[in-house]
Amino acid sequence: MQPKLLSLALTFLVAGVALAKAEHPMVSDEQLMENLKGSAPAAILENATILNMGADGKMKPIKEGTNGWTCLDPGGEPMCADGAAMKWMGAYMEKGTPPKELGFVYMLKGDPGVSNTDPYAKEKTPDNNWVQTGPHVMILGDIGDMAKTYPNTPKADPTKPYVMWPNTPYQHLMLPID
Repeated sequence: MQPKLLSLALTFLVAGVALAKAEHPMVSDEQLMENLKGSAPAAILENATILNMGADGKMKPIKEGTNGWTCLDPGGEPMCADGAAMKWMGAYMEKGTPPKELGFVYMLKGDPGVSNTDPYAKEKTPDNNWVQTGPHVMILGDIGDMAKTYPNTPKADPTKPYVMWPNTPYQHLMLPID
């Protein structure tokens, strides 16, 4: 994907992620950089494109990267994703067909929790198998037989590798790091 087209796609993606969050606090560029520290290896973050929410509610690049990675913090979920993962997340946001290409995401600060039953659930309910995973990486895309190799039940143990959103088009591999 060309850099300008990728940047436009990322802007759309991250704006959609932010809209999906009920309360996405705006942070200064300096605070964003602080939030991102430790979310991925320093060598990735150092040369990545960094996106932040502008006052107009749209994502803006505050730093253009050179390594094909994009780092952002959509509502308390600091992460760095490669280009294939960003395409996958774009398909997820559009409720489209995810690409088969494998992508990789670092979330070394963990996540605030998500349903492991409904990819679009916005809050914990008694029946949506809410799971919070500490520091982890994700493999997105067509995980194929890996989905059969790792636990793929709605009631995941977030301390061990598992398939998130099993048996949906958006299933992906969660690999806790601890």
